[in-house]
Amino acid sequence: MSVARRRRRLPDEVRTAAVRAVLCLAFTLVGLLVATLASYADSWLLTPALMAMGLGVFGSMWCLLEILISRQIAAQRARGPHAASPMAGSRAAGPAPQARPPQPRTRQASAR
Repeated sequence: MSVARRRRRLPDEVRTAAVRAVLCLAFTLVGLLVATLASYADSWLLTPALMAMGLGVFGSMWCLLEILISRQIAAQRARGPHAASPMAGSRAAGPAPQARPPQPRTRQASAR
Protein backbone atom coordinates (compact mmCIF):
# COMPACT_ATOMS: atom_id res chain seq x y z
CA MET A 1 0.00 0.00 0.00
CA SER A 2 1.47 3.33 -1.02
CA VAL A 3 1.50 6.29 1.29
CA ALA A 4 0.27 9.56 -0.16
CA ARG A 5 2.97 12.21 -0.20
CA ARG A 6 2.13 15.67 1.00
CA ARG A 7 2.55 18.34 -1.59
CA ARG A 8 4.80 21.19 -0.71
CA ARG A 9 3.22 24.61 -0.43
CA LEU A 10 3.94 26.92 -3.34
CA PRO A 11 6.02 30.01 -2.60
CA ASP A 12 4.06 33.21 -2.06
CA GLU A 13 5.06 34.87 -5.33
CA VAL A 14 4.01 31.80 -7.32
CA ARG A 15 0.65 31.63 -5.55
CA THR A 16 -0.07 35.32 -6.17
CA ALA A 17 0.86 34.90 -9.84
CA ALA A 18 -1.47 31.90 -10.11
CA VAL A 19 -4.35 33.83 -8.51
CA ARG A 20 -3.71 36.73 -10.88
CA ALA A 21 -3.79 34.32 -13.84
CA VAL A 22 -7.12 32.86 -12.74
CA LEU A 23 -8.60 36.34 -12.39
CA CYS A 24 -7.36 37.30 -15.88
CA LEU A 25 -8.82 34.11 -17.30
CA ALA A 26 -12.16 34.81 -15.62
CA PHE A 27 -12.10 38.36 -17.02
CA THR A 28 -11.44 36.96 -20.50
CA LEU A 29 -14.29 34.45 -20.25
CA VAL A 30 -16.72 37.17 -19.12
CA GLY A 31 -15.60 39.29 -22.09
CA LEU A 32 -16.21 36.32 -24.41
CA LEU A 33 -19.69 35.77 -23.00
CA VAL A 34 -20.61 39.46 -23.28
CA ALA A 35 -19.22 39.62 -26.84
CA THR A 36 -21.23 36.54 -27.86
CA LEU A 37 -24.47 37.88 -26.39
CA ALA A 38 -23.86 41.35 -27.83
CA SER A 39 -23.30 39.90 -31.29
CA TYR A 40 -26.60 38.00 -31.07
CA ALA A 41 -28.42 41.15 -29.97
CA ASP A 42 -26.70 43.47 -32.50
CA SER A 43 -25.73 45.68 -29.56
CA TRP A 44 -23.20 48.48 -29.39
CA LEU A 45 -21.50 46.57 -26.54
CA LEU A 46 -19.83 44.26 -29.05
CA THR A 47 -16.83 46.55 -29.68
CA PRO A 48 -15.95 47.18 -26.02
CA ALA A 49 -16.49 43.50 -25.22
CA LEU A 50 -14.12 42.45 -28.00
CA MET A 51 -11.53 44.94 -26.79
CA ALA A 52 -11.91 43.67 -23.23
CA MET A 53 -11.56 40.10 -24.47
CA GLY A 54 -8.38 40.99 -26.39
CA LEU A 55 -6.90 42.62 -23.32
CA GLY A 56 -7.91 39.58 -21.28
CA VAL A 57 -6.11 37.21 -23.66
CA PHE A 58 -2.99 39.38 -23.52
CA GLY A 59 -3.22 39.57 -19.72
CA SER A 60 -3.72 35.81 -19.40
CA MET A 61 -0.61 35.09 -21.46
CA TRP A 62 1.33 37.64 -19.42
CA CYS A 63 0.20 35.98 -16.18
CA LEU A 64 1.13 32.52 -17.42
CA LEU A 65 4.62 33.77 -18.26
CA GLU A 66 4.79 35.34 -14.81
CA ILE A 67 3.95 31.98 -13.24
CA LEU A 68 6.72 30.24 -15.18
CA ILE A 69 9.30 32.90 -14.32
CA SER A 70 8.37 33.05 -10.64
CA ARG A 71 8.56 29.24 -10.39
CA GLN A 72 12.05 29.31 -11.87
CA ILE A 73 13.13 32.04 -9.46
CA ALA A 74 11.68 30.15 -6.50
CA ALA A 75 13.47 26.97 -7.58
CA GLN A 76 16.78 28.83 -7.86
CA ARG A 77 16.30 30.30 -4.39
CA ALA A 78 15.57 26.84 -3.01
CA ARG A 79 18.80 25.47 -4.48
CA GLY A 80 20.83 28.15 -2.76
CA PRO A 81 23.35 30.73 -3.85
CA HIS A 82 26.42 29.92 -5.91
CA ALA A 83 25.27 26.47 -6.96
CA ALA A 84 27.92 24.74 -9.02
CA SER A 85 25.46 23.04 -11.35
CA PRO A 86 21.72 23.21 -12.10
CA MET A 87 21.14 20.02 -10.12
CA ALA A 88 23.11 21.14 -7.08
CA GLY A 89 20.96 21.04 -4.00
CA SER A 90 18.29 18.87 -5.62
CA ARG A 91 18.83 16.09 -3.09
CA ALA A 92 18.12 16.26 0.59
CA ALA A 93 21.10 17.57 2.47
CA GLY A 94 22.82 14.88 4.45
CA PRO A 95 25.51 15.18 7.08
CA ALA A 96 28.65 16.92 5.93
CA PRO A 97 31.52 14.54 5.19
CA GLN A 98 34.14 14.47 7.92
CA ALA A 99 37.60 15.58 6.93
CA ARG A 100 40.34 13.09 7.66
CA PRO A 101 43.24 14.38 9.75
CA PRO A 102 46.44 14.77 7.76
CA GLN A 103 48.68 11.72 7.85
CA PRO A 104 52.39 12.27 8.50
CA ARG A 105 54.46 11.44 5.46
CA THR A 106 57.10 8.82 5.86
CA ARG A 107 60.08 8.51 3.61
CA GLN A 108 60.59 5.10 2.20
CA ALA A 109 64.05 3.86 1.55
CA SER A 110 64.62 3.45 -2.12
CA ALA A 111 65.52 -0.06 -3.18
CA ARG A 112 68.71 -0.29 -5.23
